[in-house]
Amino acid sequence: MTDFRSYYGKPVLKEPTWKSPDVPAYLYLGGMAGASSVMALLADRTGRPLLARNGRIAAAAGATASVGTLIHDLGRPARFLNMLRVFKPTSPLSVGSWILAPFSALAGAGAASELTGMLTPLGRLSASAAGVLAPAMTTYTAVLLADTAVPAWHGMYRELPFVFAGSAVSSAGAIGMLTTPRAESGPARRMAAAGAALELAAEQRMHGRDELVGEVYRQGRPGRILKVAKGLTWAGAAGALLAGRSRTITAASGLCLTAAAALTRYGIFHAGKESARDPRYTVVPQRERV
Repeated sequence: MTDFRSYYGKPVLKEPTWKSPDVPAYLYLGGMAGASSVMALLADRTGRPLLARNGRIAAAAGATASVGTLIHDLGRPARFLNMLRVFKPTSPLSVGSWILAPFSALAGAGAASELTGMLTPLGRLSASAAGVLAPAMTTYTAVLLADTAVPAWHGMYRELPFVFAGSAVSSAGAIGMLTTPRAESGPARRMAAAGAALELAAEQRMHGRDELVGEVYRQGRPGRILKVAKGLTWAGAAGALLAGRSRTITAASGLCLTAAAALTRYGIFHAGKESARDPRYTVVPQRERV
């Protein structure tokens, strides 16, 4: 291990100024909305109208709430609108803004048509277009975090998109399980189990990394939060596989996966802040690379 020295132990990086719970909620809601849009699109194509309806509503509600939490963190709506003044392909923040804004509008139009029964063809078209944008919606926030200099986020740039994608898919499946009768929610249960499996596999790889920065995910407050999230994910995945037999198991599984997805974002967010505070996570890896 490289000897560690820093200037009076002062942080090398400025700690992210993003607020909690605004940003963790933004990360969770956006992912859930994107995956719910895909669920709705596939349900519509396979003749499951109630699951499609619930997916569209979840996508619109999640996207709208995600924009709301982001604006609350920014402080003024004008700051969000300013991010849409230009499109900069080299900036994950700019690209993310241009994913979030049209997705929210399209998902909202699809849900509004679903709820009112008006302009149904246009509503279906809008919901389908949102479904096309949905894969980017579920993962762009992971890229946004990994593109920063924050050690805990940047050091896991390979794993974070898979963690976020799996968590988003499982949380959308959970919404489908909670809102749709068991007779029609089979695809949502399978979606929840598959998403949980992807998330757990990616987290295992992330937590098993030998790099120094990996320890921030295993200790302190972030470690405790992520351990609880992992337990809930396992419980929710097991429940999703058995949920077809009982409404009680279905509800418990959906709640576990929803809580797990939110806690995963919360734990990863705070792991990043912890790693920025401690200069060891910045200085030692840099010296080892040199």
